[in-house]
Amino acid sequence: MRNFNVKIGFVPTRRNVFSEVEAQKQKHLIREKLSSWNVDLVDIDWLNKEGLLYDEKDVEKVNRYFFEKEVDAIFAPHCNFGTESAVAKLGKLMNKPLLLWGPRDDAPLENGMRTRDTQCGLFATSKILRRFGVPFTYITNSRVDDEIFERGFKNFLGVASVVKTFRNLRIGMISTRPEDFWSVMANEGELLEKFDIEIIPISLTEIISDARGYVDKNSKELKEFVEDVKTKKIDYTAVGEENLRKIGGLKAAIQQWMKAENLTATAIQCWTALPKEYGIVPCFADAMLTDEKMPVVCETDIHGAVTAAILQATNFAKTPIFFADLTIRHPENDNAELLWHCGPFPYSLKAEDSPASIERHAIMEKHYPGVAHWKIKGGDITVARFDGDNGKYSLLIGQGRGVKGPETVGTYVWFEVKNWPLWEEKLIRGPYVHHVAGIHGKFAPVLYEACRYIPDLTPDPVEPSEEELKKWLRE
Repeated sequence: MRNFNVKIGFVPTRRNVFSEVEAQKQKHLIREKLSSWNVDLVDIDWLNKEGLLYDEKDVEKVNRYFFEKEVDAIFAPHCNFGTESAVAKLGKLMNKPLLLWGPRDDAPLENGMRTRDTQCGLFATSKILRRFGVPFTYITNSRVDDEIFERGFKNFLGVASVVKTFRNLRIGMISTRPEDFWSVMANEGELLEKFDIEIIPISLTEIISDARGYVDKNSKELKEFVEDVKTKKIDYTAVGEENLRKIGGLKAAIQQWMKAENLTATAIQCWTALPKEYGIVPCFADAMLTDEKMPVVCETDIHGAVTAAILQATNFAKTPIFFADLTIRHPENDNAELLWHCGPFPYSLKAEDSPASIERHAIMEKHYPGVAHWKIKGGDITVARFDGDNGKYSLLIGQGRGVKGPETVGTYVWFEVKNWPLWEEKLIRGPYVHHVAGIHGKFAPVLYEACRYIPDLTPDPVEPSEEELKKWLRE
């Protein structure tokens, strides 16, 4: 599994015309707060006796040190006015997500003197960051114990995780797209040119050959898979032991390949060459791999795999994503939609009251074995879709809740929003298709802010709206 830990380069800054003592005090207060949140910090205490950045000549040293320590993002708290040129130059050199913030100033002293003028310095630094073309995240000038600082900082950690993942995307592609699925076309060259996204292809014959090898050898991986299914008490009577072993062999083959190629996510051609050649559909294997934070999406949907990888990073892989079709509206709830797919939703997301089984495919003519059947839990859900056409790319972002609805086959959840017709209009007008990725929790602010650091990717929020997200981030 990929490393979802985020290292923050801690670069407190000051300006020499203000109190050094007060700057040190603020630095320690900020650091103590971050330590209480278990933030992985890389500091600059080695730089000078104060551990503060205030000299432009030190920028190169800090940049080299942060590079060696593999820092993922920069936090430049202004402990007084700060040195705007040094912060901006470091931001330009590092090209990492940068958080700008400073603690709210105290009242002037009895003699009228001010010890910090932090807010004034933040205005100055933001201007030079713009001059240098450095994108940055900003938290409203506030006290270190204020809720807005904690919320903003933790949101920034998620942003850093998404950007780190996006800038290192290696997407596996198992076979070509299915012939009839024009909607999942992707421009491999353009993804590389615009976003440095690498597509790593492999033929179905190679994967199937490896899968058969695991089955024939009765490998350790296969035994562990079968035992895991039995331990979870997943009913597989509809497919039988032989087919269960073939599913396990396929899972092991894909997993080994993804690890060997250091892949972030994979898109597989599940329709219909694989079942014709191997005798099963990959849905349950996809579910188990996605549960292990190795997302595998359906129908060779490359953009869907990119979306899955982005969403997996929002919560540092604490819980898995799920990959779904947008299928039908709720028969009674006008603002609810069925998020469904044949069976790739992770088992760990299963609702407590839902039985779990491996079934035969309900849609395919020959009803091949290998689909999962359960509903997943409700609660807060974030849905997204990375997509593009005609050279332009955007990220659909939205939040809603899983709610009750009629039972159906496969894996599913009913998803309620405030205004489904608004969602439908966004999806129809594009550049989106019927596939989305979902994750439990509210991560729209993370996704929206992450787009600042991804050139050529436009955030496209539905609910909350862009104005609502901006308000949440500042207030």
